[in-house]
Amino acid sequence: MTAGIDDIAIYIPRLYLDATDFADARGLDPVKLQKGLGISQMAIVDANQDPACLAANACLRVMEKNNLSPDDIGRLYISTESAFDESKAMNSYVIGMLEQVYGHGSFEHCGGVETKFACVSGSYALYDNTNWIRAGEAEGKSALVVVSDIAKYDMGSSGEMTQGAGSVVMLLNDEPRLLEFDPKVTSTSIKDEYDFYRPFGKETPIVHGQYSNLLYMIQVRKALEAYKKKVISSNLIQMKEGETILDHMDYINMHLPYSNMGKKALAYLVRHEWRQLPRWKEILKQIGTEEPIPKDPRGTIESVLADEEFMAKDHEFTKMFTKTQEYQDVYESKLSSSLIASTMIGNLYTASLYLGFRSSLEFEYQKGVDLEDKRIGFGSYGSGSSAMVFSGVVQPRYKEIVKSMNLEAEIGQRRKLTWSEYEELHENKLTPEQSKVHTKKEFVLVDVKTDVESRGERRYVFTE
Repeated sequence: MTAGIDDIAIYIPRLYLDATDFADARGLDPVKLQKGLGISQMAIVDANQDPACLAANACLRVMEKNNLSPDDIGRLYISTESAFDESKAMNSYVIGMLEQVYGHGSFEHCGGVETKFACVSGSYALYDNTNWIRAGEAEGKSALVVVSDIAKYDMGSSGEMTQGAGSVVMLLNDEPRLLEFDPKVTSTSIKDEYDFYRPFGKETPIVHGQYSNLLYMIQVRKALEAYKKKVISSNLIQMKEGETILDHMDYINMHLPYSNMGKKALAYLVRHEWRQLPRWKEILKQIGTEEPIPKDPRGTIESVLADEEFMAKDHEFTKMFTKTQEYQDVYESKLSSSLIASTMIGNLYTASLYLGFRSSLEFEYQKGVDLEDKRIGFGSYGSGSSAMVFSGVVQPRYKEIVKSMNLEAEIGQRRKLTWSEYEELHENKLTPEQSKVHTKKEFVLVDVKTDVESRGERRYVFTE
């Protein structure tokens, strides 16, 4: 049985912080900031928003667009690393909100959980629900997989400039109009790491930036190696001499903690894949130097990062490599369109990969590119750490979905925050009734109980 993405919808908070304003406030060069990270705006949640209501709003959009009733939905999964309860799952909050629109008890048949593994958890949820459909357990019903997060960092930290917020929901079924997943080739890599984590009771993460970035690339490379073995052994892809697995992916979507990290990850994977091929000799000839090698032959992350001379040389080598026409052709044709939305919204944690997928579809379609039968590869990463690599093929009916995609229209009219407003929201100084934007036909947070017996209980309403 086939399974895949039938439709996709997003919900992005309308408040945003301009990257130029951020740079000015922090004494940074705005040009270098935007060039280095690829960020122009960062979506910021209002005082009456949290990841649960972002998710519910995205779900409502995809259900209304497809004229779905609760009986059409068999599962609702939420993937997030912005959870606010260690017991009560976020999907229960979302179901409660949706029942304000569809009626009390209308979703009580709908199974699901909240999944957590940093930014890769959405991919695991997608995989589990795809297999639920393939196994025939869905019995004609669809699944909603929602990735919803608020990327928030300490004031003045290096991560502060990579914030963002939003939700992406994917409607899965056995007759997907958009993308059919390749079966039995999804591959993972996992190990115990402390590259990025958020201990209980802490609102913002502890981040080891360089370590996490390198670990991300290494883990995805390992998962890609496992994926390569599976697609070759299953005859899904037949590779010829001199080819790489990346040659057989028409588009590549990468995890995007910030837009330019996608470029770095792609360059790392391409270097790894090309290194043993004849084309690499031509690349080295163009660059005019051999690829640098770390002094420590063990090649551990710690030893590599400690080798300052190697890191400097490797940085320069990567810059020269990414300027070659061969790499530029790969970047422009396979990745570039997926980064556009990220520059406008920022980091969405679990949702960043799927916002990139949504971005790629819209902006490639706008170019007039025929996407039918194109294979899309996904490189998913979650700190802690795990990577997942999988793929799918764009379906003949994809235009039914993609033709109406309009990122700016779907976000709606945005409001730029002043620096003082941003500080108030970041430090949680405002109550829900002091929200900056008043919306209609949306779910909002109205109260969080503080009394002993009901502390932490949340109340949401659907605004009229």
